Amino acid sequence: MSDRILVGTRKGTFAVTSSGGRWRPTLVGHAGAGVNFVATDPHSGTIWAALGHGHWGAKLSRSTDGGATWEDAPQIAYPDGARHYLPPPPTETGPGEGAPTLKPATLLKLWNIAFGREGQIFVGTIPGGLFESRDGGESFELNRPLWNHDSRGGDLFASEGSGTTKWFGTPAAEGEFAPGMHSIEIDPRDPDRILVAISTAGVFGTTDGGATWSVKNKGLVMDYSPNPTDEWAGHDPHAIMMCPGDPDHVWQQNHCGVFYSDDGAESWRKVSQPERGVHFGFPVAVDPNDGRTAWLVPGVSDMQRTAVDGGLFVACTEDGGESWTHLRDGLPQEEAYDVIYRHAFHIGGNRLAFGTTTGNLYLSEDRGESWTTVANNLPPVYSVRFG
Repeated sequence: MSDRILVGTRKGTFAVTSSGGRWRPTLVGHAGAGVNFVATDPHSGTIWAALGHGHWGAKLSRSTDGGATWEDAPQIAYPDGARHYLPPPPTETGPGEGAPTLKPATLLKLWNIAFGREGQIFVGTIPGGLFESRDGGESFELNRPLWNHDSRGGDLFASEGSGTTKWFGTPAAEGEFAPGMHSIEIDPRDPDRILVAISTAGVFGTTDGGATWSVKNKGLVMDYSPNPTDEWAGHDPHAIMMCPGDPDHVWQQNHCGVFYSDDGAESWRKVSQPERGVHFGFPVAVDPNDGRTAWLVPGVSDMQRTAVDGGLFVACTEDGGESWTHLRDGLPQEEAYDVIYRHAFHIGGNRLAFGTTTGNLYLSEDRGESWTTVANNLPPVYSVRFG
């Protein structure tokens, strides 16, 4: 098990390390800058950080010496001619009005980083692009088959396309209400099999390394849509997570509940239990070997992003969502206003860790049975990863 937790926050990158049985947080980089995601490449040991500078915009940063020093990495940019249909933003009472607008693609946010084969790095963005490097991050290219998917209007490099889009927006970045790719899951058995999740379009998958893509929304339910089981309907996954040791098991925390697949995301079934407080939330962690075991940190709702009934708890299932257990030992049970974002929960061996928007970092060393606060007063936490 790793004795280091990398934490991306609104004001820098922290390393929380264990020494003599005590965990201590240290600011290791990007002081004052938003860090949307930070993780270690398991092949090279390089730490990668996706930054959101208020002044300089979205930038990639990397460290080859464990976080002692950082350098600007080769940057991601949309190629000339990249365009997308921008849907109208929603109103208080429903979907936006009017036709989509065809606009040049502008990088608004770097939201997620994933590692495939040695030298292969993926980055998901707002406005919904998947970028890939095959040379260890020295260069990145937009995956055009997904960008040009018919659901987005077709190949907008070559023409005006269909004039329609099934990809709607997310408020997760300032500026345009554009789609965002926040989850990239790679099958360890076959790195050509990749799942991605988009707010707001749902889940897509490829089995040929990104040459072709198909939608994976069967079984999802969008409660507030006139057609809740429609293939598109504005499905809004908050995060998806694949079981590394059993990759046909995939979990999804969705705007409209908790969903689980045991057939590689070919179909989903809803496993929420609202009467148990298990329904709305952002992150999900999955046992590395047992795909039926997962943990969530529920919240009340999108309109009330606080702990359920004021008590913070982790929900655990060991039977694919048939039943859920509340794990509360060591967590605040009164006046808890912690919110946990989609990348701020992770598992490493028997350890679980999550960080909150109130700057708390909680750790369990016994698979969630008990929890310890290992950091207070951090900036709002965006990302938590062991390694």
